[in-house]
Amino acid sequence: MTESKPETPLLTPSSRMLPDFKKSVKLKYMKLGYHYLITHGMYLFLSPLVVLIGVQLSSFSRKDIYDIWEHLQYNLVSVIICSTLLVFLSTLYFMTRLRPVYLVNFSCYKPEESRKCTKKMFMDHSRASEAVLSLPPNPSMKEARKEAEMVMFGAIDELFSKTSIKPKDIGILIVNCSLFCPTPSLSAMIINHYKLRGNIRSYNLGGMGCSAGIISIDLAKELLQVNPNSYALVVSMENITLNWYPGNDRSKLVSNCLFRMGGAAILLSNKSSDRRRSKYRFVGVVWLASFC
Repeated sequence: MTESKPETPLLTPSSRMLPDFKKSVKLKYMKLGYHYLITHGMYLFLSPLVVLIGVQLSSFSRKDIYDIWEHLQYNLVSVIICSTLLVFLSTLYFMTRLRPVYLVNFSCYKPEESRKCTKKMFMDHSRASEAVLSLPPNPSMKEARKEAEMVMFGAIDELFSKTSIKPKDIGILIVNCSLFCPTPSLSAMIINHYKLRGNIRSYNLGGMGCSAGIISIDLAKELLQVNPNSYALVVSMENITLNWYPGNDRSKLVSNCLFRMGGAAILLSNKSSDRRRSKYRFVGVVWLASFC
């Protein structure tokens, strides 16, 4: 019997040295470059053509230009076909291109001094609660709703005061909150409070953890791509008051450690008139791993 030879590995050392394309940062820049190319493709294509036409026309004399004009007058059909094709291509480009999205302004809820709590105060209250094996009585839904209104309306009022936007100008409303998801929804509370218009596109995201803020911004961007001349209001808030865990089980204390009470309002726009006064221009969403 001959001695069996050991099997050769399928992966050679050189193949193991290949980069992980899924985790490569260069793919992000390739995506941004592709996005820039598609967005400005018409300008990049027409710029050399316009330069060539300008150089060619500059070499013509007045007699040559007059002869060309006489030739076009006798070829009316060709002129109409070319003009129609040019108008069709221009219309197709402006209808299919990605609309730029701008972050006009944003604001965060700033509580009163009496409602602020330092880390030391929080730990002292937690230890005192553990000593009696229970936290203060769980607040009612009515009290939690009042606190949520205070947080949301405070951030939105400050945002409206920073800009000249009126509530009736808002076409898209997106609200996200992980722990506090009442009925009627938080988005319905905002619509009724500010008397937003009846055909507003309203979305209420709940129970999605820390990623809900990024998801809300990405959803607003997608909606602004298909709704021209619109404003999108994104309200990201949290209210742990009603969902505080009073026990000592470590596996259930994650929400107590991660979430507090607060809110922020972000105003997005796809109007070209908001380009100069906007703080940022939306480029893209980069999804990262989240542990919460």
